[in-house]
Amino acid sequence: MLDFDQSLGWKALEERLAVTDNPRHRKLIQTVIDHAKAESVGDLEGLMDTLIAQPQYHFWGPRGDSGPKGQEGVRGYYQAYINSGAAILQSPKERIIVDDASICHEGVISTLLSWDLAKARGYAIPEDRGHYIVHMRVVILWSFDEDGRAFGEDSYGIINPQDFEPVADEDLPAVYVDYLASIGASV
Repeated sequence: MLDFDQSLGWKALEERLAVTDNPRHRKLIQTVIDHAKAESVGDLEGLMDTLIAQPQYHFWGPRGDSGPKGQEGVRGYYQAYINSGAAILQSPKERIIVDDASICHEGVISTLLSWDLAKARGYAIPEDRGHYIVHMRVVILWSFDEDGRAFGEDSYGIINPQDFEPVADEDLPAVYVDYLASIGASV
């Protein structure tokens, strides 16, 4: 079975938190940890609780900004994400930068996806069946209000259409299989 560790999304942040003395920085880091943990289990209310009332997401790519805006837009985005079959990912942080107003982190996000979702994201999947781990390098910028809630995310990402690995059904991790069952999808 494939070893797929979703906690990589917050482990480096927890390590950074452990060596951070500045109370403001600690609060901001904890907000991103809480966000990552809520995302990993599909906790929509937990995700929204880390954000301001009218968050603005900016997903920057070749066609400009495609991120959701406002409470309803962001809530709808996360609900669709949770229900899509694409919500199991690993997101280790290679670099984390923190100041009084923001956090920036960089790394490679690896996501478990069915062949059709991987193709829809632009990966050159060779056949119309199966499951894959796809990889995407991202930089995410977070800005926060005085209470430590995020204004949203500004992310810059790029994929290599060849950067994927097939995963045999018998090697799919239980967290992915259980997640697919919870949204009514099959392996």
